[in-house]
Amino acid sequence: MSNGYEITEKDIDTVLSILKRTDPENATPEMAIAILEELQIRVHKLSHTDPKLLIEIYNKLKRDKKLKTN
Repeated sequence: MSNGYEITEKDIDTVLSILKRTDPENATPEMAIAILEELQIRVHKLSHTDPKLLIEIYNKLKRDKKLKTN
């Protein structure tokens, strides 16, 4: 799926770090990539099945990060 986002080494390292703490036996770069790909798929599906929820998530993030909108 190509939506402009590409998984980075930093993303993989972040997920791998979490896996090492929570499930060390399955903490591999391949598993981290699989998780990131699954999350990307879920967000894409959410945009089709429940766009209002996606907007709610966005608005919460915007409030939490104090993003400014134009």
